[in-house]
Amino acid sequence: MSGSDLVALYLVGTKVLLMVTGVVFLVSGLDDLFVDICYWGRSLYRRLFVLPKHPKLTEERLRAAEEQAIAVMIPAWDESAVIRRMLETTLRTLDYSNYHVFVGTYPNDPATHREVEIVREQHPNVHRIVCPKDGPTSKSDCLNWVFQGIRVFEKENGIRFEAVVMNDSEDIVHPLCLRLFNYLIPRKDMVQLPVIPLEPKWSNFTSGHYLDEFAEGHTKDLAVREHLSGIVPAAGVGCGFSRRALEAVAAQNDNQLFNLDSLTEDYDLAFRLGRAGHKGIFVRHAVEREVTRPSRLSGLPRKVKVKEYVAIREYFPGKFRAAMRQKARWIVGIAFQGWAQLGWGGNVWTKYMLIRDRKGFLTNFVGLAAYPVVLTVLAVWGVQWAFPDAYRYPPIVEQGTWLWSLVLANGALLLWRLSHRALYVGRIHGLQQAMLAVPRQVWSNAVNFAAASRALYLFVSHLLTGKVIGWDKTDHVYPSEEELTGFRRRLGDLLLEKRLLAVEQLEEALRLQTEHHRPLGDILVGMRVVDEDALLAVLAGQHRLPAREIDPAATPLELLRRLPQVFAVRFSVYPVGSRGDRLQLAAVHPLSTEARGVLEEGVGGPVDVCLTTRSDLAFAIRRGYQRLQDPAERPLLGASLVDQGLLTDDELSRALKAQRRAYARLGDLLVELRLLTSEQLAAALERYDPGAQLFGEYLVESGYLTRESLLETLERQRTRLRPLGRVLTEDGILPEHALSATLESMSDGPLLAAS
Repeated sequence: MSGSDLVALYLVGTKVLLMVTGVVFLVSGLDDLFVDICYWGRSLYRRLFVLPKHPKLTEERLRAAEEQAIAVMIPAWDESAVIRRMLETTLRTLDYSNYHVFVGTYPNDPATHREVEIVREQHPNVHRIVCPKDGPTSKSDCLNWVFQGIRVFEKENGIRFEAVVMNDSEDIVHPLCLRLFNYLIPRKDMVQLPVIPLEPKWSNFTSGHYLDEFAEGHTKDLAVREHLSGIVPAAGVGCGFSRRALEAVAAQNDNQLFNLDSLTEDYDLAFRLGRAGHKGIFVRHAVEREVTRPSRLSGLPRKVKVKEYVAIREYFPGKFRAAMRQKARWIVGIAFQGWAQLGWGGNVWTKYMLIRDRKGFLTNFVGLAAYPVVLTVLAVWGVQWAFPDAYRYPPIVEQGTWLWSLVLANGALLLWRLSHRALYVGRIHGLQQAMLAVPRQVWSNAVNFAAASRALYLFVSHLLTGKVIGWDKTDHVYPSEEELTGFRRRLGDLLLEKRLLAVEQLEEALRLQTEHHRPLGDILVGMRVVDEDALLAVLAGQHRLPAREIDPAATPLELLRRLPQVFAVRFSVYPVGSRGDRLQLAAVHPLSTEARGVLEEGVGGPVDVCLTTRSDLAFAIRRGYQRLQDPAERPLLGASLVDQGLLTDDELSRALKAQRRAYARLGDLLVELRLLTSEQLAAALERYDPGAQLFGEYLVESGYLTRESLLETLERQRTRLRPLGRVLTEDGILPEHALSATLESMSDGPLLAAS
């Protein structure tokens, strides 16, 4: 066969493939168009006729609803890297009190067991349910045992959970999630909240394509499914169920709530609930926040209203292989196992939605097959345009034919699809991600093709060998403390809301922050706009951490020995308490993941964090470790004055607080005076050894500043560290003659005057 014959044969095959893919695309495109029309029609109807009749669901209404007992189920196999931080973050941020968290672990997973136990020791509403078999079994098996554990807990404690919520070990749970479930259940038997993937780096198309699919699916598709069929597929996270519905399903399935033969147990459960007459609902609820944002024209802060969705957020796989394996599991569960176990039951709209679910397997193959067809057609046109006198093969697509019309129709549907996907993405993630949604579609097709191929291989292997398809778990990543800050309300907005400062003051502070690169709270305190106590209260509320003052004179020496001074200085923490092997540390900000890991390794056990003011922390580190270096007991000036009746306990407390608040560490002063940047200070502390030399000497030797600058700053620091006696007299708390008489009566008066 000659080369020209091979070319002709290839072109004929391409034309046949174009016909097949064109028809499939047309049917699929019209299907998507119908759902789009339903969505826009439903949205318009609700805006005109439904929403005006009902009062807006506000935070106040959510909080006004009586709290029902809610159980949260979390399956955990090989989740030691994320489960502890997920639990601690969730427990800190949830705006709800009447709930318990049940984590399912396995006997052969001691690392996950340890992480859950660390949290359980500190939080009595966290419980660990151990599956009887070694893992991994399946997610449905783990969840079944967790549900049984919930029942046992109810009997032992005389409680009944009216709602059960499913989450995963990598979820960032919105603070109002449980309040929304509490408000809607049991009027609704199943409630699904949106899942919003966390935004990756723009170049990571693998993780980014999840943004596109979930933005469209959890904006349009689930809303239309609920409207047409009354069945909302559960996503496995961010879904809550009424207890009556779960009990009914379990009773019909030999006390097993989740189907052991399904890899998508959440999807399967939602359909079984719907077929039993239990009502499901998809809720895309947003609360309005008034925040400050820089103006695009002037750059100055201005108040704007933004929507904050009550949703679940998480990182999705960023590597091609991991995404392929995860989506292959979804395809096996929904397309193959769903077909085999759920069949085609239900009304016409349910059948229609089942077709939409299962068509994905076919379109994943066809989607990638279309690319060589398109490239071939374009290549033929290009050759004919470049070489008009060359030999011409019969055209693949001829103008005026039905195939030409098919190509035009599919082109129009493709533009419609891409524009809508970009619209949905832009609503949630902004303009940049909306623009990236178009090129990411190509990569999405590649991932989905690979996933469909793997799903087919897994299911055929199962049919041929009878081997159970196992729990092909995705490796999870949980955001760092710094990344989580982006999902909390901003400090400036909280201070404005509490009327602790004016917009003009915030504008000035933000301007200074841009110039000096210092924390906003430090700048506001330096401006004397907000005092440290008010700032501490707001920061503690923002991070849902306890706040406390520190008295270094009352710190037990054994706590100081547990935390070496090198760690206290390097990470700006101070030991304030302990419980068993847990050490509580005071800090100005929550610890990063890396800092927490180093500290826990250094102290040989878990650490908890509370927040304190910067001046309290600085004073405590200086005076506390001075006591450790010279632990001899001495009578204290303050205690002596109280014993003599010259001071009340409240007056002494006020004086000690004034003494602490006037103090600043050398490094903080250098940043305040702009002799060092915050980044330079952090780098210096990283390498500094307190046992080797003084910090100032280290800074000079390392070239961070000159000796003249150091001496000037040390003098400023010395003037700010007022002895207690001076504080008492200068602040008018105690007459000078009474102080002098007390000092004369004490053998080491000069020393105590400085304490």
